[in-house]
Amino acid sequence: MTEPAGRRPRKRVHYGTGREALLEAAVRVVARGGLRRLTYRAVAEEAGVTHGLVVHHFGSRDALIEEALTHAIRSSLSSSALEPGTGEAADFSVGLTDMVESGPDLQAFQYELLLESRRRPELLAHLRSLYDEYFDATRRELTQMLPGPVDEGLSRMVFATLEGLVLHQLVFGEREVIDEALEELRSVLRLLAERRGDEA
Repeated sequence: MTEPAGRRPRKRVHYGTGREALLEAAVRVVARGGLRRLTYRAVAEEAGVTHGLVVHHFGSRDALIEEALTHAIRSSLSSSALEPGTGEAADFSVGLTDMVESGPDLQAFQYELLLESRRRPELLAHLRSLYDEYFDATRRELTQMLPGPVDEGLSRMVFATLEGLVLHQLVFGEREVIDEALEELRSVLRLLAERRGDEA
């Protein structure tokens, strides 16, 4: 069956990945047009399915937003090497610039929702609970890396540095500069580990 003239052919969603494909489509829609562009129809068009299928999977626009945000953060966590688990400063966030290059829409989506939460406070609680995953991952890795306790201030400062670097790469590119900045951060963490080790 051919598509009517003037209509884009529908993309095919692979069997078994339908829900994830819809979440990725929602991320792309928001990344390109902001949250106001997120509709069942826009997601359906992006994914190449009927809008009824989007309704069937998520039930409400708010559920779609929440699940897309969860998907974006989990995808970012798994691809960023934020928590490699080695306890070595040299391994800390080694995949960060690759993550931004390979998935800029995931990052843009998260920033869009962060800004939108200033206008829609009902998003803030959900954003906060999901961002706590970032904060916890940062603190766990720093705890392995640094002798002595790691307080919330230090882990938040390190995460804020990473988040700022992601935003700068997303907006300005300049991967080489971001890689240099990440290496400087690792150097600071190595020095802090040495100093704390000497004081122990």
